[in-house]
Amino acid sequence: MEAQNRKRLMLFSGSANPILAQEVSELLEVELGGVELGTFADGEISARFTSSVRGADCFVLQSHSNPINFHIMEQLIMIDALQRASAKRITAVVPYFGYARQDKKSMPREPITARLMADLFDTAGADRLVSVDLHSPQIQGFTRKPFDSLTALPIFTQYLATLEGPLTVVSPDSGRVKQASRYARHLDAEVAFVHKRRRVDVADDVSALQVVGEVEGRHCVIVDDIIGTAGTIVSAAELLKDRGALAVRALATHALLSPPAIDRIKNAPLEETVVTNTLPVSEEAAGLPNLTILSIAPLLADTLKAIFMDTSVSQIFMGENV
Repeated sequence: MEAQNRKRLMLFSGSANPILAQEVSELLEVELGGVELGTFADGEISARFTSSVRGADCFVLQSHSNPINFHIMEQLIMIDALQRASAKRITAVVPYFGYARQDKKSMPREPITARLMADLFDTAGADRLVSVDLHSPQIQGFTRKPFDSLTALPIFTQYLATLEGPLTVVSPDSGRVKQASRYARHLDAEVAFVHKRRRVDVADDVSALQVVGEVEGRHCVIVDDIIGTAGTIVSAAELLKDRGALAVRALATHALLSPPAIDRIKNAPLEETVVTNTLPVSEEAAGLPNLTILSIAPLLADTLKAIFMDTSVSQIFMGENV
């Protein structure tokens, strides 16, 4: 009877980012759970777990990478299968949370897809969600289930701790100043932001206009959550160099790197672009001499262990007010 009541942690991986899942499993010292994933002739997704999950604490790790709709549906189907197989608790681990950029209605007759995503996970049977650097923190409130929004800040600040000279953390727009300020506190740096104009008729068309803050003669670090087509960071980097910055780096948690991002980063006045592996990075992008990829596996492993052991997740973050 005692053996039957013993808690079990089971980690499963979708097809989007198996390398990250393997890293997390090794840090947790558990084997990835067996799951048979496939598609029917018409494209429908099938999923079947190869061993019993009854009474287990199950974690389903899946990044919402391209093709995003396929990977979202695959994770939802895996969660549904676990629920029907009597898993004790199901946690959806979503390093990059898809559709998060549409978190409010900016214009009439628009959807709020971030809320739709939360509803889908609730309906599928997820008891908890875990993500990293949500595009908008308020997405946590779109579900009644516990939602742990992690941050890659400790990983980035540790990496940048060796930089010498006067440092300015730059927000690529006014909406990210709070995030830049958090980085600046940990790096003992100044804060600046770029005023930009975005065309409403073209989603990824951005023009940087001016920089507010001290950047001349300083090392500048642009911080953002997502690099899509890289238009924002490249425009900001060019503006900072024009304003006398000694060197410019860019940090972003999620490397979407949609075309023509790779070409833009390759030719941009960026000494380094630093991203994490919340999303799989193509071989072409990984081969860029000015692109550095940091692993979030330790952050995820510590978080999943805390959830499994019912201990504090907030204590994982260094000095953050949570």
